[in-house]
Amino acid sequence: MTDNWGMTIPFSDRSLARSRELVAELPGLGYTDAWSAEVSGVDGFTPLALAAQWAPGLRLGSAIVPVSTRGPGLLAMSAATLADLAPGRFVLGIGASSPAIVERWNAGRFEKPYARTRDTLRFLRRALAGEKVSEAYETFEVKGFKLERAPEVAPKIVLAALRPRMLRLAAAEADGAITNWLSPDDVRRVRAEIGEGTELIARLFVCVSEDAERVREMARRMLAGYLTVPVYAAFHDWLGRGEVLRPMHEAWRAGDRRAAVKAVPDEVVDALIVHGDAATCRARIRQYVDNGLDTPVLAPIPGGDISIEQAVRELAPTA
Repeated sequence: MTDNWGMTIPFSDRSLARSRELVAELPGLGYTDAWSAEVSGVDGFTPLALAAQWAPGLRLGSAIVPVSTRGPGLLAMSAATLADLAPGRFVLGIGASSPAIVERWNAGRFEKPYARTRDTLRFLRRALAGEKVSEAYETFEVKGFKLERAPEVAPKIVLAALRPRMLRLAAAEADGAITNWLSPDDVRRVRAEIGEGTELIARLFVCVSEDAERVREMARRMLAGYLTVPVYAAFHDWLGRGEVLRPMHEAWRAGDRRAAVKAVPDEVVDALIVHGDAATCRARIRQYVDNGLDTPVLAPIPGGDISIEQAVRELAPTA
């Protein structure tokens, strides 16, 4: 059984500026990790820099920062800064992200996502070790980059990975894999691709509520928004949900968002969203761990029976 129990920061009901006290409380509750995200809210690094000061005992990780929204050198500088603030406690999570985030929101180019992630991983390994890097990779070229101050302890690097090719890259060349939107049973399928020696991290969306119908109604909107993204659609095809999700995909392609949301089956919501009272939720999270998940990273979502702050406390491993 894992000793890791992570929390997503900042919390969904408050700004980063209002998160200090609750972040500082995490180690005392038994949480070992705090993981950021980067979509269209906070960036992936600033919350971790603050948490390094607010809760010095926590391991800190980014889940994830995209490899195509920053240049390789800037990514290395940001990672080196966090590694200096939290020596031995920072884990850099990187991933391909999506066309919407990279191209539509950040004016980048979402091309060869697997190769770009692989090349960035290889560059970062060398740069964060203090090497001067001049290399023509498949997806970019770096000429003479060297960190002004390499971290004393180079951070571990983990990859966002959903399907076999990226999962195998994570196992072969990175220090772990981060996945998302999966059930406890799905963990076994993912674990089989990476073997036993690779850390597997997953963000788990949790709603502490005994009103299952209310949770399902809310969660269907979240799931329709995510599972129609091509990488997640392919992931769930691979996991065996292609047929059950077909009506959702057909409605989405037809432009009928309301019908797409309605077409997400209850069984999919119940598989992918942890819900129930706090004890039921903790037991469900343990199922993920029992099936091979090393680091659950909880993301309490609003709309439950209790506040996010109370959910953070009641979902803790020491509760």
